[in-house]
Amino acid sequence: MHKNVNNLIAIENLLKKKTNTEKLPQIIAVSKTFPSSDIIPLIEYGHSHFGENKIQEAIEKWIPIKKDFKNIKLHMIGKLQTNKVKFLFPLFDYLHSLDNLKLAKKISEHQSKNEKKIKIFIQVNIGEEKQKAGININDLNEFYSICIKDLKLNIIGLMCLPPVNENIDGYFEQMNKLNKQLGFQELSLGMSSDYLDAIKYGSTFIRIGSKIFGNRS
Repeated sequence: MHKNVNNLIAIENLLKKKTNTEKLPQIIAVSKTFPSSDIIPLIEYGHSHFGENKIQEAIEKWIPIKKDFKNIKLHMIGKLQTNKVKFLFPLFDYLHSLDNLKLAKKISEHQSKNEKKIKIFIQVNIGEEKQKAGININDLNEFYSICIKDLKLNIIGLMCLPPVNENIDGYFEQMNKLNKQLGFQELSLGMSSDYLDAIKYGSTFIRIGSKIFGNRS
């Protein structure tokens, strides 16, 4: 069996041990920079959720794969520029990084043209870090209201990238509370380094790259 499949199975088994619910969090295999030859064994094993963070790379790699495998769900997990929104719709099923109103308006425009609703997570700047993208906690309720009432976006949950080198439990706990306050069922928290912490706070989507594919060169 391919090493990436073995890595994925090991993570799945760990999640089964660590979660009390029957529904396991959905693993997004973050395949950025990795070629199709590293991805296809995972698809053949039965995995369907994959993540990319650059539109151009995703187009080159995933258009042929999605033609052959119709059940694939592709997640855009990186920062999305407004001028790239037109490329989002034909290829992606989820966006994890809605981080400003200008982008929300552009997605709404393309949504009506494409008659397709992408499932969207609002990125929250949970650590209130100036260098990081995301909606400020104080602006979150108003932003969400505009997204669903005015722009008719399909917002399914919240996402964050917590500050590095800090105790993340407090941030994940806060995200869980914000998510519940807005009545969401889905929550996008956790990566290779902290996904076991994330699931303690109700994360339903975890973004795993190096733990499946190995370190990027």
